[in-house]
Amino acid sequence: MKFDFTTILDRKGHDAIAYDGVGRKKWGIEPNPPKDGYEFIPMWVADMCFATAPAVIRQMKERLNYPTFGYFEASKEYEQAIIDWHKCQHQTEILTAQDIGYENGMHGLVNSVIELLTQKGDAVLLNSPYYVAFRGDVKHKGRECIFSELYLDQDGIYRMDYEDMDRKIKKHNIHLAIFCSPHNPTGRVWTKEELERAMKVFEDNDCYVLSDEIWADLVFEEHRHIPTQQVNDWTREHVIAGYAPSKTFNLAGLIGSYHIIYNRELRERLRRYEATLSYNEMNVMSMHALIGAYSKEGAQWKDELMTVLEGNCRYAASFIKEQITGVNTSMPEGTYMMFLDCSEYCKKTGRSIEEVIKAGWDYGIGWEDGRLFGGACHIRINLALPHALEVEAFQRMKELVFV
Repeated sequence: MKFDFTTILDRKGHDAIAYDGVGRKKWGIEPNPPKDGYEFIPMWVADMCFATAPAVIRQMKERLNYPTFGYFEASKEYEQAIIDWHKCQHQTEILTAQDIGYENGMHGLVNSVIELLTQKGDAVLLNSPYYVAFRGDVKHKGRECIFSELYLDQDGIYRMDYEDMDRKIKKHNIHLAIFCSPHNPTGRVWTKEELERAMKVFEDNDCYVLSDEIWADLVFEEHRHIPTQQVNDWTREHVIAGYAPSKTFNLAGLIGSYHIIYNRELRERLRRYEATLSYNEMNVMSMHALIGAYSKEGAQWKDELMTVLEGNCRYAASFIKEQITGVNTSMPEGTYMMFLDCSEYCKKTGRSIEEVIKAGWDYGIGWEDGRLFGGACHIRINLALPHALEVEAFQRMKELVFV
C-alpha cells in the first residue's frame, strides 16, 4: 500500500478522548481503566486510530504558511471540492454551491432541524438500534423519541419494518424522522429498494427526513451508498442531508460538517434560524482540511482505507463466528462499527451483559455498552485500528472474557 495503516500511534496525551477519556466518567459511559499489565485498546469512540490522509496535513500546512487567521468566508475552492467529491463518490450530478451549507457538526444540524420543524412535546421517529447521541438531541430539545425496531431476517441482515414505521408515525402524529444511512451501529448500507420503501412511508405521512450520511464514503465492496435525496423527486424536496469528512478522514476534532438541501424554501428557513444562533461559523483550518481530504490524493487514501476496514470487519465477523460461542453479529456492509449480540452467551453462562462489558474493560478491551444504542444485550465495537491491535483485542475476548 502507498499509505500507512499499520503504525500503532501513541495517542495518549494528544487530545484523544478514545484514550484520555478512559475512567473519567464525564459522560458516564467511558470504559474503566484496565488492570495492571494490559494496554488499553480503544474500540469505543467512533474515530480511527489511523493518521489522516497526507493530503489533509499538506493542505493545512500550506495555509499555516500564511500567518493571519482573521474573518473569512467559505471559498469557491471549498464548495467545488464538495461538489466534485459527491459527483465522483456518489454520482451526484445536480449539486450546486447554493445547496451546500456549513454545519458546526452533525449535532448542530440535528438540533437546528428539530427546532425548525417540530414543537416541544412532538414526537420524532428513529430506527432502533440508533446512534445514542441523536436520542439525546431529541430529548434535550423537549421532544419524544419513538423507535421503530430493525429486525434480523433469516440471513442475519438488519431490515426496516415499514409497517411498524407507518403505524407509529400515524399513532404519534410524527412529522420528522431522523434517518441514518449508512446505519450506525449495525453497518447496514440500505439498498435502493429499501430506501424507496422507507421514503414512501415518510411521503405518505407528510414527514420530513433528516438523513445522517456522514458514513456515506465508508462502504464496502459489492455495496453502494445511494444518497437519500436521489431516491425520487419527493426526497429531493423533503430530505435534509448531513455530511462531513470527519468519519472518512478522522477529522472529528476539527469540526466541519455540512448540509445539502435542494428545497430552496426549506434551505432558507434553516439558514435564517441558524443565523439567530450565532454559533454556526466555520473554522478556517477545517475548511482547508476538507479541501485536502476531498482531493484526488484524498480519494486514493480513502480507497486504501476501505481495503483495511473491510479486512478488519471480515476478520472480526469470522473470528466471532468460529471462535466465540454464544455471540452473534452481522458482517457490516459499511462504516467501521460492529454490533455484537451477547444474548445467547449471557443466557448460557448466567453472566449479565454488565459483567461481560466490565470484564472486557478489565483486560483493556475498550468496547462500548450496546444498550446505549438500543441493543438489549449488545456491545458496540469500533474496528478502525491497526490490524495488530484488532488481533490482540480478539484474542483477549476469546481467552479472558468469553470463557
